[in-house]
Amino acid sequence: MITQKKALFFGMIPKELQDRISKLPEESQLLLELVVSLFTDEIDKLNLRIKELEDQLSKNSNNSSKPPSTDEFKKVPKSLKPKTGKKAGGQKGHSGETLKMSSQVDDVVEHKVEICKNCNKNLRHQFVDYVEKRQVYDIPEIKIGITEHQSEVKKCACGCVNKAFPKGVDYKVQYGPNIKSTIVYLQDYQLLPYDRTTELIRDLFNHSISKGSLYNFREKAFEKLESFEERLKSILSLSLVSGFDETGFRINKKRWWLHSCSTDELVYYAVHPKRGQLAMDEIGILPLFKGIAVHDFWKSYYKYDCEHSLCNAHLLRDLIFIKERFNQKWADELINLLLKLLNLKNKALARGQKAISYITIKKYELQYDKIVKKGLRQNPYKPPLEKKRGRKKKTPPRNLLERFKDYKVDILRFFNDFKVPFDNNFSERDIRMMKVKQKISGCFRSVKGAQFFARTRSYIMTARKQNINVFNALKSLFTDNSIALTLLQN
Repeated sequence: MITQKKALFFGMIPKELQDRISKLPEESQLLLELVVSLFTDEIDKLNLRIKELEDQLSKNSNNSSKPPSTDEFKKVPKSLKPKTGKKAGGQKGHSGETLKMSSQVDDVVEHKVEICKNCNKNLRHQFVDYVEKRQVYDIPEIKIGITEHQSEVKKCACGCVNKAFPKGVDYKVQYGPNIKSTIVYLQDYQLLPYDRTTELIRDLFNHSISKGSLYNFREKAFEKLESFEERLKSILSLSLVSGFDETGFRINKKRWWLHSCSTDELVYYAVHPKRGQLAMDEIGILPLFKGIAVHDFWKSYYKYDCEHSLCNAHLLRDLIFIKERFNQKWADELINLLLKLLNLKNKALARGQKAISYITIKKYELQYDKIVKKGLRQNPYKPPLEKKRGRKKKTPPRNLLERFKDYKVDILRFFNDFKVPFDNNFSERDIRMMKVKQKISGCFRSVKGAQFFARTRSYIMTARKQNINVFNALKSLFTDNSIALTLLQN
């Protein structure tokens, strides 16, 4: 009996050879059947592996969560937003910005006309017709200023030696709060490494400063922010909606993880050797959190007893991959539906609405269910013939469809609850610069240095989100620490 596999194999060989094979004894026929079966099984496995590798090569930053730096060939980004028809750049009627004359100036330089540039006539004593003003914005010459403090010393009859030095002037020679805050600003906000920071100080201020001093300034800021960090974690654990994210972080040549928790006004960062639940438990925000956690589909977040909202930006990229790689129409239909719901929500917010009507929500949920069911029918689950240990492998379209089916409430939460964002981009923006830090400086050489950076960066970005001047916020750490004490009171 010729099986389907054998028939396919026979179709690949010449007619003369087929005739000779058909005349072989029955035992030889069975042996041939076995060889063909093994041969075609191996081809099936190879074809499946080729398909998996092609899928991996097809992924880029546009259709998956891969960062743009991993794209082998740069492609023009495909925007999911509908075209407005407007040209790039400033629109008609837009008022441009330029330097304007100021009523307050720091210095006035008078320029006198003494000789006519045309006929060389002496105009030194001629009456001035009018004075024309021009202003130049520039940075004054930068230099290190040294202030010497001299205090009277009086010994009281009780034996006490009294001095009148102000608070903060504690040593024979020391650096002041301006240069300390400048160093922390350059390293923890502008992401400069130690070597480039010392070069900048030498080039701009004509002053040499040791790396040990840089470390001491950052350590002092870290210590000053201990109570700030504890209050920040406490407030975030009580927030209504928070975004959570994590990214790889190299410390002393080993892979660690940087975890973040963000709201519109607050940011918290923590470094940990683990990515999952152990790290989240030890950080201490999620175990107490009862609000809505916005995140990607990292399963560790679902270990916590709170409501969840999935990042639709991640899902849109996954859908684009299915659309491009598998050419399945349901993926395009889901993309359009999610973007339509986002547009409806934005219009409702612009009108001052606080929610979408129940009827409208149910209408679009039915459309959502219909598209998902259509996709599931197109991608039925076929259990493997051989029983293997572990989770049964499914195709990428089937896996994504099951996520849309099982996590429908979390995916559509942004549409049903207006305080929930469409995506987790606000958290990803907060964590993105951490990758830039590693590209500029490489890995952290110690866990302590990474902890300095994480805590100070939490303070800096929280101040920035609340429109507080970052330099002033850092300077406050080395004076009265007033901003750190009041930043979380609103």
